[in-house]
Amino acid sequence: MEQLIRRAQSSGSLLCVGLDPVGTSETEVAARLHGVVLQTAEFAAAFKPNLAFFLARPDGVTLLQRLREWIPADVPMILDGKFGDIANTADRYAAFAYDVIGADGVTVNPYMGDDAILPFARPDKAVFVLAKTSNKPAHSWQDEELVRGGTVSDFSADVVQQLSSEHSGLGLVVGATNSEALAHLRQRCPELWFLVPGVGAQGGDLAATVRAGCRPSDGLGLLINTSRSIWQAVDPGAAARDLTQQINALRTERVSDAV
Repeated sequence: MEQLIRRAQSSGSLLCVGLDPVGTSETEVAARLHGVVLQTAEFAAAFKPNLAFFLARPDGVTLLQRLREWIPADVPMILDGKFGDIANTADRYAAFAYDVIGADGVTVNPYMGDDAILPFARPDKAVFVLAKTSNKPAHSWQDEELVRGGTVSDFSADVVQQLSSEHSGLGLVVGATNSEALAHLRQRCPELWFLVPGVGAQGGDLAATVRAGCRPSDGLGLLINTSRSIWQAVDPGAAARDLTQQINALRTERVSDAV
């Protein structure tokens, strides 16, 4: 998390560049992936490869390892695997993400409790735990009310908040498609970093996301992920630059309003 803070400050960016490679040609996909990294690295606070898009390829693991080499060492790489198992299985997932791929962080599904989170909580790694995702299912367990009060989503956030006192690399995944939920979780967890998917193709509003999610004290605490709008852009670098400028203008307003 310290690496992420340093990168966000040095780059002046809260942009997380999502990498969901599609295409049939291994050579073309690798070239595109390398090109997107080169063109957007200046503006990236982090990169987030989606594990499923790599595992669906015959060369997926090798491509992930090459990606780690292409990403500058000072830019965190968050492997989006939404890992969610326990015991020695979780340990093996962590070994894959960190020791085989070289990721600086992961995303984790907390359904099985802290036993599914802590194997990933190495001292030098970031773990973003699902709290409120960007999809809108007909039957969402996350929104179910608990007898003790609050929702399942709130409970997930509370668990991470509690664990963060001993494991400083923990954060939350909170979707941009519900800015009210984002603001609610920011109030509940004022200092945690949020990884926020859902801006762009999924319909999340950028201005509402920044207002709801940025820490008003310092304008940090938020990683805004976008994938398709950069991957599909004719000029990925220009797309990343424009989005970074939009985010920075909004976060400046957010901090000014708080003063």
